[in-house]
Amino acid sequence: MLWLKAFHVVFVVTWFAGLFYLPRLFVYHTNATDAVGLERFMVMERRLFGIMTLGGALAALFGLSMIVAAPGYLAFGWLHVKLVLVAVLIAYHIWCYRLMVALRTGNNRHSERWYRLFNEVPAVLLVAIVVLAIVKP
Repeated sequence: MLWLKAFHVVFVVTWFAGLFYLPRLFVYHTNATDAVGLERFMVMERRLFGIMTLGGALAALFGLSMIVAAPGYLAFGWLHVKLVLVAVLIAYHIWCYRLMVALRTGNNRHSERWYRLFNEVPAVLLVAIVVLAIVKP
């Protein structure tokens, strides 16, 4: 179980690194005006999204493996709340993809300020998820 938990944490860190940085790239992308800069951000966003998707998928796989290894945890309310927050995080991840595509195709509808606020969402989710997993209220 400790090996599963260790790899779960490693891939959660990988996933969150991407979730923190990708919206920041969106901020910079909205400010770019030259073709070279725009192309650079599109490449960076695409590569980062691939890495963070792999991290998220492996975090989910190891998390589910822990539940399979210890199904008794499903009796705890804190885990139910954590899983709901993880579902919100997955929705945020998908939303990032849609925003990335909109920026790539020139269909961006959001301002730099909006992306700065959007960038705060994973931090709030991270605090809530970590408190639930560690404190187990």
